[in-house]
Amino acid sequence: MAKFAKKKDGDLPAVSTASLPDIVFMLLFFFMTVTTMKDSSLLVENTLPNASEIKKLEKKDRVIYIYVGKPTQEYQKVFGTEPKIQLNDKFANVDEVGSYILAERAKKPQELQNVLTTALKVDKNANMGLIADIKQELRKVNALKVNYTTYEGNAFNNLQ
Repeated sequence: MAKFAKKKDGDLPAVSTASLPDIVFMLLFFFMTVTTMKDSSLLVENTLPNASEIKKLEKKDRVIYIYVGKPTQEYQKVFGTEPKIQLNDKFANVDEVGSYILAERAKKPQELQNVLTTALKVDKNANMGLIADIKQELRKVNALKVNYTTYEGNAFNNLQ
């Protein structure tokens, strides 16, 4: 008669590595699709004000950003502490805003050019004279859809 070998208790089968390349590629494609690249780095301090009546922008590809605030610590030696305008990755003067908007508008597809919104990300300590000058330049190039980016909260907290 034949003897049967007794099965050892507690042994786990070896892990199959046949599907390992598939898992690696799935992770790779996942991170490729969900990762977004930053458009520009912030050269100005930008503490946004609070507002109670806010509306979220639906489509970010239709927005042109203008940042206003005092330069960060590393740029204060060169540019001072007065609020400055940042367009993409460089500081700009008020008279450069119109040409910047026209250049950004030309980069967009034809069907989006008429529905672009200009978003002003303005530091809460920036003076309104600079903002009024920016708005005048936007009027000159017919960029009339303007959005002020804020945090949700009580607007009276801005007075402190």
